[in-house]
Amino acid sequence: MFRLRAAVAVACAMLLTAACGSSGPPGDAARIKVELVAADAAPVARAVNKFGFDLFREVDRKETNTVTSPLSVAVLLAMVSAGADGDTAAELARVLGLREGQDERVGALLRELADTEDVTLSVSDALYNDGPLTDDYTDFVKRSFGATVEQADLGSADTAKKIDDWVDENTGGRITGIARELGLPSAQAVLVLLNAVYFLGKWQNEFSITRDERFTTPAGPVTVPTMHHPGGSYDYAERDGFRMLRLPYGEKGRYGMEIILSEGGETAGAADWQSLSSALAPREFEDIALPKFELRWQAELNEPLQKLGLKSAFDAGTANFRPMSPDGRWLELVYHKTYIRVDEKGTEAAGVTGGVMATSAQVNPAVFRADRPFQFTISDRETGTIVFLGAVRDPR
Repeated sequence: MFRLRAAVAVACAMLLTAACGSSGPPGDAARIKVELVAADAAPVARAVNKFGFDLFREVDRKETNTVTSPLSVAVLLAMVSAGADGDTAAELARVLGLREGQDERVGALLRELADTEDVTLSVSDALYNDGPLTDDYTDFVKRSFGATVEQADLGSADTAKKIDDWVDENTGGRITGIARELGLPSAQAVLVLLNAVYFLGKWQNEFSITRDERFTTPAGPVTVPTMHHPGGSYDYAERDGFRMLRLPYGEKGRYGMEIILSEGGETAGAADWQSLSSALAPREFEDIALPKFELRWQAELNEPLQKLGLKSAFDAGTANFRPMSPDGRWLELVYHKTYIRVDEKGTEAAGVTGGVMATSAQVNPAVFRADRPFQFTISDRETGTIVFLGAVRDPR
């Protein structure tokens, strides 16, 4: 596990968003040690963004709130991908936009995200293992993701509690566990993979006034607490029926929240977001208004990921994770939970993604070799009548 203190423009809008009031970053951190240049992080950031919008399209319901952490889900699946081979590895790479198998560049992105003191960003990874893992796979997830790897009885209630405690600790107490959603305790589970992302950022310019104002929902207008500040110069763009305003965090503003409004009610995609963010330029505003909100969201991701093309990993008959383990495992479940709060001071957000891998019970097959003289019968099972009886002493 390693900790990041960071502020990011490149993936921030889709990473997380939420508000202040936390006791601070969860835990301590150790730096990952893979030596890669910063340029390696850029294509992975673009891949995370595209994957994030693709996944969002599958899980979003137009009439309800949706909050996802593309970074959390992508890193979890990148750890899964690091142990995949064959068609399974190819599907994971295609869905994530990464290289097949072990992609060291994910670690490079995580280190890039850490390179600031403007905000707090904590990314944590853990594996709870109840089956064989190859040394190569274990070494990679420790080195590249800073993951902890622990032998554990996944059929034990104590292990389920330990997993929930890990989630609580690494999301600043904002997400209370995931074991139940992952079906734990489970005698069939052989590996649980976890990723947690925690974000805490203060606005560069705090909102000074809050009052109840009208907000139009899909079901009609409602009244909500709405924050205002007197405006100033902010990055802004208009493209193809969308408007984007960026509200920066911290003194340097490397991280920011991008607010996207659509003229016709459409949902922006990855290309829209990239086009808008590339066109951001300073503009003067007299007033900026944003509703206060605090949201929680959760969903099983099996079906959405399969719709994106990740099929063999979830299929016990076709999954190929031999680089991870020889026990014939498959990805049984992926579950995602998020939290966000936005208030006058800033944003606090947390996301956790859990994955469970299972394997069929391995029973040593009995051996029966008729390699010496034997008798045989042919009988009627219903009446018990022997129809033929014989002995074979030389099958030639």
